[in-house]
Amino acid sequence: MKLTVTQFTTLDGVSQGPGSPDEDTEGGFARGGWLVPHIDGTFVQRTSEWLDLADGLLLGRRTYEAFARDWPQITDPADPFTERMNTLPKFVVSNTLAEGAWHPVTVLKGDPVKAVAEVRARPGRELQVHGSARLADALLAAGLVDTLRLVIAPTVLRTGRRLLDGPGATSGLRLARHEATAKGLLLLEYEPAGPARQAEYEGVAAFA
Repeated sequence: MKLTVTQFTTLDGVSQGPGSPDEDTEGGFARGGWLVPHIDGTFVQRTSEWLDLADGLLLGRRTYEAFARDWPQITDPADPFTERMNTLPKFVVSNTLAEGAWHPVTVLKGDPVKAVAEVRARPGRELQVHGSARLADALLAAGLVDTLRLVIAPTVLRTGRRLLDGPGATSGLRLARHEATAKGLLLLEYEPAGPARQAEYEGVAAFA
């Protein structure tokens, strides 16, 4: 399967608590819900199209437990995500979770990178990481991510847990698709392009 990562971030890279003020208050974070004012029909359509490509969801323990608590409670028949989120196979990377209650679910124990690589090698379309920023960061550093989809909100929080903030190798990326919504969200799709490149500026003539 192709391993894809979908993340919502602010302009300063915060990925914590996009959906509501009390979604994730770890570390005293009180500025959650920053994505909601910018959601529109284009955002809903694109993210639904992305989810259409999934043959499985890959989650960290914290995100899995939050999703397992919230998604089964959504009963709105017009919600375009609920049925797929509840029925897709879930793979949870955790050495502390004995078993999951949000089925169908498989708990991946041991070395996270090795365990994910084994699932990624299975046939299928996309194995999608949603939320789970620490896991996504580690998988990108390990070279396992095939596509990185970012939804960037036009807001700066100056506090909160940031995406792509952990240790590891550098990553160069190639912009494959981009779109701006009417409410100011940037929808960016990147593909890995080896290590981050470096060069010395030698004047504008070098770019002619």
